[in-house]
Amino acid sequence: MPRDPDPSLRREIVAGATTFATMAYVFVVNPMILSGAGMPFGPAMTATVLAAFVGTLLMGVYARRPFAVAPYMGENAFVAVTVVGVLGFTWQQALGAIFIGGLLFTGLTLTGARAWLARSVPDALKIAFAAGIGLFLAFVGMNSAGLVELGTPGAPVRVADLTAAGPLLALCGILLMGGLVHRRVPGALLIGILATATAGFAVGAAELPDRFVDAPPPLSPVLCELDIAGALRWDFLPVILTVFILDFVDTMGTLLGLARRTDMLDADGNLPEIEKPMLCDSVATMAGAVLGTTTTGTYLESAAGIEAGGRTGVASLVTAGLFLSMLFLAPLFGAIPGFAYGPALVLVGAMMLSPLRDLDTGDMTEVLPAFLTMIMMAFTLNLGVGLTAGLASWPLLKLLTGRAREVPPGMWVLGGVSALFLAIHPY
Repeated sequence: MPRDPDPSLRREIVAGATTFATMAYVFVVNPMILSGAGMPFGPAMTATVLAAFVGTLLMGVYARRPFAVAPYMGENAFVAVTVVGVLGFTWQQALGAIFIGGLLFTGLTLTGARAWLARSVPDALKIAFAAGIGLFLAFVGMNSAGLVELGTPGAPVRVADLTAAGPLLALCGILLMGGLVHRRVPGALLIGILATATAGFAVGAAELPDRFVDAPPPLSPVLCELDIAGALRWDFLPVILTVFILDFVDTMGTLLGLARRTDMLDADGNLPEIEKPMLCDSVATMAGAVLGTTTTGTYLESAAGIEAGGRTGVASLVTAGLFLSMLFLAPLFGAIPGFAYGPALVLVGAMMLSPLRDLDTGDMTEVLPAFLTMIMMAFTLNLGVGLTAGLASWPLLKLLTGRAREVPPGMWVLGGVSALFLAIHPY
């Protein structure tokens, strides 16, 4: 009889595919947002795919972590709405600022400064990063699934029509995935996504595309169009600082939050060799700016692959390969409806709340910054705001309560940078 494949390898493959399934929307949504800044949709989509492929491939080969990399959602909206729409700069200047930020990150990473700062983060905030990311993912999942609606009259958020086919299928998907995860079925989330999508196609709640394969749009209109000289202007400095700090705190918080869901942490609760995934993010950000897309970094949806069993770079290699296939199979993967992948994000969000059991709720100098981190992430739909709220308030509370000696030097740096971000961010 043929020898069975290595079960750990199968688990990594399923994990990589699961992460991809929860992230396929990025390759449609990111260029759609950037088109609002004047970037052509097709080339921006090609740039998005290639930047994600490069970053995730590096994460698998060099960092050997199951973390997927792609252009961040919040940063793309910042570029399209604020930098171009409100401040009147060009998207070429924005890409120049992003490249500069990536270059600075590379220098900080190679000198060990970023790893030193990450090791300074207290346990309470590491717990809050994981739980806050979980709440953020759950909210994004519920919105993608059509279970809640944003910006409605009388309330910022309200329950959607749960009698419609999409939300009903999403609820069934959440229960199905929850049951499969409880029974420890391998590939539970991926099975749930595919089953829910298939049911949606069958009842007409979603439509299959007219074609599954298409030629990738040309990259030339956005390739190497970044304007570094145009970004090196005094009036552009707040944009560079905002892009820099957003990427800095997003990457650090995401890496620490994701690592807490695995067995990767050392005895001190830190991610060993954290400089490696940080360097992958930095290089991917610079590559993305050259290719023609916005800040690229580690994605929260990697948590779905981690929950599916991903623990090594093999999962990232699988995800990277599937990312590359989007160049030709975008119509197929783009047809996966939100009510199919949204439930996976909701379930992952629920599972990421488990670190809260380790939070010292009797110490207000620990629990209040953690609480601010979590609620600001979820309520503002902005990871950067949530992360900086916690990083700024933790050392300040220690100072106000006469416990400044407990604050490591790195946290004073992070607290100051976070306060600067909250002051200059163009809300």
